[in-house]
Amino acid sequence: MLSLSTLRSQPEAVVAALAKRNLDAKPAVDALLALNEQRRSIQTETETLQAEANRLAKEIGGLMRDGRAQEADSIKARTTEIKGRIQLLAAELEQLEGQEREQLLRLPNMPHTSVPAGKSAEDNVVVAEWNPEWSLAADAVPHWDLAERYKLIDFERGVKVTGAGFPFYTGKGARLQRALIQFFLDYNTQAGYLEVQPPHFVNAASGYGTGQLPDKDGQMYHVGEDQLYAIPTAEVPVTNMLRDEILPEAELPVKLTAYSPCFRREAGSYGKDVRGLNRLHQFDKVEIVCVEHPEKSYQRLDEMVDHVARLLQALELPYRVLRLCGGDMGFTSALTYDFEVWSAAQGRWLEVSSVSNFETFQANRLMLRYRSEADGKPYLAHTLNGSSLALPRVVAALLENNQSHEGIRIPKALVPYTGFEWIQ
Repeated sequence: MLSLSTLRSQPEAVVAALAKRNLDAKPAVDALLALNEQRRSIQTETETLQAEANRLAKEIGGLMRDGRAQEADSIKARTTEIKGRIQLLAAELEQLEGQEREQLLRLPNMPHTSVPAGKSAEDNVVVAEWNPEWSLAADAVPHWDLAERYKLIDFERGVKVTGAGFPFYTGKGARLQRALIQFFLDYNTQAGYLEVQPPHFVNAASGYGTGQLPDKDGQMYHVGEDQLYAIPTAEVPVTNMLRDEILPEAELPVKLTAYSPCFRREAGSYGKDVRGLNRLHQFDKVEIVCVEHPEKSYQRLDEMVDHVARLLQALELPYRVLRLCGGDMGFTSALTYDFEVWSAAQGRWLEVSSVSNFETFQANRLMLRYRSEADGKPYLAHTLNGSSLALPRVVAALLENNQSHEGIRIPKALVPYTGFEWIQ
């Protein structure tokens, strides 16, 4: 959440930054500033009246001690009038504070200065590529055909039991899923990330804390009776672990990793881009989350990008890294790098990871702070996260890129986890 102090002191800078998202934020910023001015005016009047009430209370006390009760009674009438006015102002102030917060929650994060201008994914900038030596069989087929041939994934029975986007993984397909999850977690913990096992449902406060609410309200599965949300990513519960906490500066960075199933309604998704594993309503993902000192967060972002790159290299998957333009960035992000792997049989790039720095945007919602060793005061931390990795499209690329007439070859780094070198 953007801070009111930033909006008041730099309204033009906020509007200019949000223009990178193709958003004309001036009407919203102007409305917020007007609302804030109204609220501050009421607060000032309330404080003035309270000061007068305190002064009159002392005056009444003095008159009563001097035996001047009649004079004290005349002043009490003014005190009663002041208290009534303060009560009315308190109700108005509560309403204005709610409106102010609601409008603040709907403003996206300001993009970092390095974010390129652009309207859509076509305007993203490729900043790195990695292409190992490999060759594809001439008669290569997409992963949904391979899944059926080798009995790895049962899409049809998933539709029967739940609906489209909820597949069964079977046999070596299920073993491959489990192997990838363990491989990713081991890789992350060896890099210093503490593994946590999070809940798969969160309350609304958690959704607001990391910015999924109100922005993605319609994209999350909601259990109305219990007012809980199925998590769209482990980022939500893991980051919210530290909500409303003040961390000692010496404990930064806090590095966490977690496996979880992810649930996304993906309303309106259709077409060839959603076939097979390309887009699911339930999928597995391993996440990395970091809480960092503001002065070190962009160095940490670079390290997290490098971390994901090495992971994909271990899987021998061709990939490219994109710096997202303003029009394609997520609501909460200040800067995002996307990783896409090459799906040879489909002839297209598939996103498998987003690594983002949110700066203080989430921390301000979460009231997640650190206490400075220099002056002892609390300051907002920076939060970062990344997929490390999302499984469905990784599996799709592994199956497609490693197919041959002998079967599907398992990358060497993964064999100790699968227990087999080939799917045949």
